[in-house]
Amino acid sequence: MNPQTVAPAGAATRGQADETATRAYLNIIGGKAVPARSSKTFENRNPARPDDLVGTFPLSAAEDVSDAVAAAAKAYESWRLVTAPRRAEIIVRAAEILRDRKEQLARTMTREMGKVLAETRGDVQEAIDMAYYIGAEGRRLFGVTVPSELPNKMAMSIRQPLGVCGLITPWNFPMAIPSWKIFPALVGGNTVVIKPATDTPASAHLLVEALAEAGLPDGVVNVVHGSGGAVGVPIVMHPDVKMISFTGSSEVGKDIAARCAPSLKRLSLELGGKNAQIVMDDADLDLALEGVLWGAFGTTGQRCTATSRLIVTKGVREALLPRLVDRAMKLRLGDGLDAAVDVGPVVNTKARDGIHAYVEIGKKEGAKLLCGGSFAEEGSLKAGSFYHPTIFDQVTPKMRIAREEIFGPVLAVLTVSSLDEAVRVLNDTPYGLSSSIYTRDVNAAMRAVRDIEAGITYVNGPTIGAEVQLPFGGVKETGNGHREGGPTVIDAFTEWKSVYIDYSGKLQKAQIDR
Repeated sequence: MNPQTVAPAGAATRGQADETATRAYLNIIGGKAVPARSSKTFENRNPARPDDLVGTFPLSAAEDVSDAVAAAAKAYESWRLVTAPRRAEIIVRAAEILRDRKEQLARTMTREMGKVLAETRGDVQEAIDMAYYIGAEGRRLFGVTVPSELPNKMAMSIRQPLGVCGLITPWNFPMAIPSWKIFPALVGGNTVVIKPATDTPASAHLLVEALAEAGLPDGVVNVVHGSGGAVGVPIVMHPDVKMISFTGSSEVGKDIAARCAPSLKRLSLELGGKNAQIVMDDADLDLALEGVLWGAFGTTGQRCTATSRLIVTKGVREALLPRLVDRAMKLRLGDGLDAAVDVGPVVNTKARDGIHAYVEIGKKEGAKLLCGGSFAEEGSLKAGSFYHPTIFDQVTPKMRIAREEIFGPVLAVLTVSSLDEAVRVLNDTPYGLSSSIYTRDVNAAMRAVRDIEAGITYVNGPTIGAEVQLPFGGVKETGNGHREGGPTVIDAFTEWKSVYIDYSGKLQKAQIDR
């Protein structure tokens, strides 16, 4: 009844002799590689094979943050005067470096966070795509020119940088998400202090090294490794940090918002989700099946856009569920570097334990466990943090497993009678990030697009798969109104300034002179 087990990939499969090497990483402050002032370090290990030590990293604290902010503030004085097209050229050069090293970077990412190699290649590609997209914005940092209501007067708006931006990034997309923040911050003329997640510090570090190699001046991007409490909080609270961009849980996002409130510091939050895929009676069931499998169990369910709920109509439930369970049970677990593996480990044993706690909650709530629901400890999986893909049926909208973010390979199935009911059930959570509907009825699809409370809606596609050229983010407890990706991301990292140029040679009093 359990998914197939695949042994960890061997050295020959991994293909590069230096992949098993352990690197001692340092902070990057003012263009220099420096240890934490305390000289303390922490380890980054492969969640599929904990004996594989990816690297050691500085266990930094507030004094290291202060050094990084000072370096960023110093660099800002000259970086803000570099023209936006020149800033963008550096980002594009970095994209080419990432492109040339894509395979190496993907393999390092799989080692440090576990998701399968096809997905880590996609993670690196997303950073490349974002670099090319934002690189084009270097010549498109549009303001608005409008006609003045007075003669011999010009009215226009321009964008200006904010200053030092503090970026705090998660572990599930350890290169893509830093790129979604760093690149627009830079093209806008800001400097950066970034704290990568402690579970995946290597990928963001390598991204910043690529920027330095591409010609980024010293101090423009600074990396401080360490925990959220010791590094993240000092970044948020530092008076010289003018903007915070955070991706993570809604709980932590609310805490950061409270810390930013007294100074009214600019804050961009991209938080949790409880995303649902609706399958209507007229849906292409083969397509819907592929969508929910990918949406629920891709990245081992560890995406803010993961399909956590399947809302299915009574007319197709009996046809879809047995096939879904059968396919889920056949997913192959193992080391993500093995090409035969479908699902890698979760990021660490603490996350695995948290997922299992929700499974136990689901059982107690009365949901019916169809498959999974246990640690994956068969053979070589025993050493890693693996969890069987899990599906619950007979879930009701008020159950915790239908409302709270689990962030793992757990799918809750809810049955409805109509499109209106499906939309009501989908909307009945505190979150509103991503959503999906499978139907052949264009009218139903358009009603769903109109009525679903989410920042993203897919029609005949899973809840995952965002592209860099459209805004990314959500409503309700998923964020605070800012969007990453697309042209809107520039708004988060720049300040609008309105400019009036009066060349009449006399005092004009706008509305008073009418």
